[in-house]
Amino acid sequence: MLTFDPKAISERENYKLLIGTIIPRPIAFVTSLAEDGTINGAPFSYFNIVSSNPPMISIALQRKEGRMRDTAKNIRNNREFVVHVVDDENVEAINKTAASLPPNQSELEQANLTLVTSQNVSVPGIKEAKVRFECTLEHAIELGEDGNVGVDLIIGKISMFHIDEEIYESGRINQVKLAAVSRLAGSNYAKIGETFSIERPK
Repeated sequence: MLTFDPKAISERENYKLLIGTIIPRPIAFVTSLAEDGTINGAPFSYFNIVSSNPPMISIALQRKEGRMRDTAKNIRNNREFVVHVVDDENVEAINKTAASLPPNQSELEQANLTLVTSQNVSVPGIKEAKVRFECTLEHAIELGEDGNVGVDLIIGKISMFHIDEEIYESGRINQVKLAAVSRLAGSNYAKIGETFSIERPK
């Protein structure tokens, strides 16, 4: 077995080890509102559940050369955002939003995504997602070493769930109909393939 000391290798090498081994990773498409009213949209694959009571999720937004991403700035300023689950029907359009654009230019227009009004937050969502969570900021945590912030960890509390009726069956989500996609390394993605069950011990 190979052994690597994260302090002895580069940040890029650490990144490759992480994204190549922690797979598959769910993808969050996040909409946020800039101070000038621009709707920002961007995908993030450092995304997961934090709690179900209350319902909370986390997104880690990696800084580029120490610069906070527009999404992180917007969430910290406005304290509201919307998270969407990326699926096989919207992944190509959402991939277009990963382009680096100026803060006053909306990625949603470039990807031809349709805005839909939220109920509890000022930030709109997108119609093309089967799942969206309206969120308020619970915690924003800057993480890094030696005074260098490398990531903004956002923890959001879900104030409203929006679920497509086609995937909602008897109180549960039909994972096949949701058809969520996940991030692998490089330009690679994965769909849910073969599944299996193992009973937990009592």
